[in-house]
Amino acid sequence: MSDILMPKATAVWLVDNTSLSFEQIADFCGLHFLEVKGIADGEVARDIRGADPIANGQLTREELDKAVSTPAYRMKALVSRHAELLKPAKKAPRYTPVSRRQDRPDAIKWFVRHHPEVTDAQISKLLGTTKSTIEQVRNNTHWNSTNIKPVDPVTLGLVSQIELDAAVRKAAAVKIKQAEKLGIPLDDPSLKPAAAIIPDEEEDTYNSRPDLSVEDVFGSAPSRPVHDEDDED
Repeated sequence: MSDILMPKATAVWLVDNTSLSFEQIADFCGLHFLEVKGIADGEVARDIRGADPIANGQLTREELDKAVSTPAYRMKALVSRHAELLKPAKKAPRYTPVSRRQDRPDAIKWFVRHHPEVTDAQISKLLGTTKSTIEQVRNNTHWNSTNIKPVDPVTLGLVSQIELDAAVRKAAAVKIKQAEKLGIPLDDPSLKPAAAIIPDEEEDTYNSRPDLSVEDVFGSAPSRPVHDEDDED
């Protein structure tokens, strides 16, 4: 099948502007013979405007003339510059400088301890490491396990804060969705907003006290002595 752009529009133009056979057009455009016949009969692609493959850089005039003069010849499409631009660019694997590669186990340990909801695939993609290394750090079988300490990967310079937040947010959303689907209550503090997590030792002491009266705060006023008028001379 041909990889030309807009195959039906190209077939419309070739039907209207050349004397090529249906088989030649179908082969060039990657269509079925009956589709091309339907285009010629006005039953298919009636509302599609024809696209000139020569102007689009997908066919040369010499190739077209050769096909017109030789009915058995099958035209060969050129690689379109437009098609190359439309191809999705493959993202290169993350490169970690040699000086920072020794810090990756610390970052893996941080993910394992603080964000277990993040999958190994996400960690591998973020840090540019392998799943086997992640398993070794998780199971304490890494050759340098005694020296591995959990350190924030942003602090280590392995990822940006935006990338880290996006990965954690995505993993948390997946975990919440799975829990809701299974009907399991989700009490993981790592998935709660920071404002909702209040340490036990930070209780509001004022709210726990009973209501205080003025006497409790300032004390009761001393009673004044009462003098009997009969005692005075």
